[in-house]
Amino acid sequence: MANDALLLAEIDAFYGDSHILHGVSLRCAAGRLLGLLGRNGAGKTTTMNVTVGVLQPRRGRVEIFGVAVAGRMPEAIAAQGVALVPQGRRIFRSLSVRENLAVAARKPRGGLPLLWTLDTVLAMFPRLAERRDQYAGTLSGGEQQMLAIGRALVSNPRVLLLDEPSEGLAPQIVGEVMTTIRRLKEEGLSIVLVEQNARLAFDVADDIVILNSGHVVVDAPAAALQRDGVELRENLGIY
Repeated sequence: MANDALLLAEIDAFYGDSHILHGVSLRCAAGRLLGLLGRNGAGKTTTMNVTVGVLQPRRGRVEIFGVAVAGRMPEAIAAQGVALVPQGRRIFRSLSVRENLAVAARKPRGGLPLLWTLDTVLAMFPRLAERRDQYAGTLSGGEQQMLAIGRALVSNPRVLLLDEPSEGLAPQIVGEVMTTIRRLKEEGLSIVLVEQNARLAFDVADDIVILNSGHVVVDAPAAALQRDGVELRENLGIY
């Protein structure tokens, strides 16, 4: 649909002979936040890898604002305005905070306004501003996660993919990261949030997709699922 920021349709994906995603379809509407949930091994990160072109699907469509990107190289998909904050952060540890941001900076496509620069990212994350000349490998886990998000933002994406941003962080830092995600959502960015912690996702998501063994088993508005909750008990073990 024309208002879809991201559309995956009937995706089959394999690692070698292992069939991981089975006809996965999901959509993130423009300006909304989609929470992608599931137990460990359900296929969440594989879905992200297919979206950004790291893993090519054997069947199905991937579209970014109506542009077909399945089969393209990751750099071509990034040029369509997709940015991934990967699981485990994967920052450049031997570069400074400022250098990590500079290497990822990109003007938005299509003449859109430049929203995210080194200065605007450091204004959002004052702790990074204090450490702008510090090697990224010496930052705390929470600071590294902030840097990973900032690095994605300076590419000025239209679609932001966040893969397990709360993983391994202290509760207070998780709260700060989620506050950042809420702010990005309020500013109209289209976001897909992959989370093991379903309660965090439900706090910010407009829509929820749940994967189980590589199949979509739930696709519904977050508010409806919070009201009913039956599928959550079955697929996520939440009571």
